[in-house]
Amino acid sequence: MRAPPSRYDAVAISFHWLLGLAIVGTFCVGLYMSDLPFSPQRLKLFNWHKWAGVTILALSALRLLWRLTHRPPADLPSPAWQQRASHWTHGLLYALFFAVPLVGWAYSSAAGFPIVVFGLLPLPDFVPADKALAETAKQAHALLAYGLAVLVTLHVAAALKHQFIDRDGLLARMWPSSR
Repeated sequence: MRAPPSRYDAVAISFHWLLGLAIVGTFCVGLYMSDLPFSPQRLKLFNWHKWAGVTILALSALRLLWRLTHRPPADLPSPAWQQRASHWTHGLLYALFFAVPLVGWAYSSAAGFPIVVFGLLPLPDFVPADKALAETAKQAHALLAYGLAVLVTLHVAAALKHQFIDRDGLLARMWPSSR
């Protein structure tokens, strides 16, 4: 049996940073567009937000598949509570990578607004049109997105703590290599 690698591979690193940027960008667009008055600009941003959500969902599935088939580096020595917190946070992040876009899709379907990815690929309705369900899904999507934002913030804060306080090299394991 081989020892775990000392750092993540290039594919895992690419998924990490691509999804991180996509999630932060999509969250920011979601915040911005939700306060806009009804206009062509708002409709354009809603479509972009939906396309980004579908892309995040697909990338999350690919990332999870990669993670399940490729061994990550071993945990760095740290207190047991930090390791548990890390594992729980990562598990919740993965769950929300799927839950946020799926609930968004349910909201769009229940509200009667189809998702046509990049204006070319119509997706089937995830749930039937239902005004009450749309309102519930809208609220759930927002709460889950805020939950994801909180976890991403905790994840970044923990990485910065490891980098600048612990100085244990954790961040370098997920940073693109200069080799």
